[in-house]
Amino acid sequence: MAKIKLEYIWLDGYKPTQNLRSKTKVEEHENFKGTIEELKDWSFDGSSTQQAVGSSSDCVLKPVAIYPDPDRINGYLVMNEVLNADGTPHESNGRAKIDDDDNDFWFGFEQEYFIMDVKTQLPLGFPIGGYPGPQGMYYCSVGGKNTWGRDLVEEHADLCIEAGLNFEGINQEVAAGQWEFQLFAKGAKLAGDEIWIGRYLLDRLTEKYGYYIEYHPKPVKGDWNGSGMHANFSNTTLRTCGDKETYMKICEAFRPVVDEHIDVYGEHNEQRLTGLHETAAISDFSYGISDRGASIRIPILTVNNNWKGYLEDRRPASNADPYKIAERIIRTVKSAVK
Repeated sequence: MAKIKLEYIWLDGYKPTQNLRSKTKVEEHENFKGTIEELKDWSFDGSSTQQAVGSSSDCVLKPVAIYPDPDRINGYLVMNEVLNADGTPHESNGRAKIDDDDNDFWFGFEQEYFIMDVKTQLPLGFPIGGYPGPQGMYYCSVGGKNTWGRDLVEEHADLCIEAGLNFEGINQEVAAGQWEFQLFAKGAKLAGDEIWIGRYLLDRLTEKYGYYIEYHPKPVKGDWNGSGMHANFSNTTLRTCGDKETYMKICEAFRPVVDEHIDVYGEHNEQRLTGLHETAAISDFSYGISDRGASIRIPILTVNNNWKGYLEDRRPASNADPYKIAERIIRTVKSAVK
């Protein structure tokens, strides 16, 4: 028998931006294979996470995904849905609302973020009481003059890969101290699971660097790009139709539900979606081929592949919940293609 450490991870009930919570369960197993079927539900004090009241405080953690924990001996990372005591999904449980049980929808998320220094409360590369040089030289840069935080970013990439996430890349972004990682999954729920596990590993890693991660979409005011979480998505129709008109119909389906999408695309997103810095204005809706100033970009590779591919919704903010983003996108696409 071996003792294993199971890090049960879930989302709390704070509104409008939920936070990661976790606690460790140590169990004895013989020949543990690292599968969901081997795990049991657990509970937590929902009155401490804005998910219950003290007089009826128990909420249930239902494991939905498990990954090896690359930073612990005999450790595993367990993503959970939150259930009420009667087994029904808690109102904070966005994952349970996703209509993609057949994994027809594929998502690739581009998670942008700022690395912040705990002592100065500023992004890396920002001097106290001033600013670094204007943006332009930081994007995909190399060298100590324009690059900060690479050690943390590289270590995070290694951890994600060791954990078995479908990690697809990293790059420094347009502003100083701003970075991005990308994840892809076949299945909307799985894509959300992997983004949250990726965020968990990133946040935990900062503890030993004296940094923290800022997911606010516009933490630095002024002439700086904000942080988004662009959602690249497809389903069988988008991947195989070969028809421009079908793509136009799907894009147009987003137009009458702009407000519904913005409602779940992240807090303070109006500070980022201004029509500047490679964004569309939050009150507008547009789409276009290769247009990074549009709400939805139609990739040139999709067009060149005879209209077989994917679309990119550029509006979600860096602090948005990938479960809620995916759920709303799926609902809109399904309304156009029945």
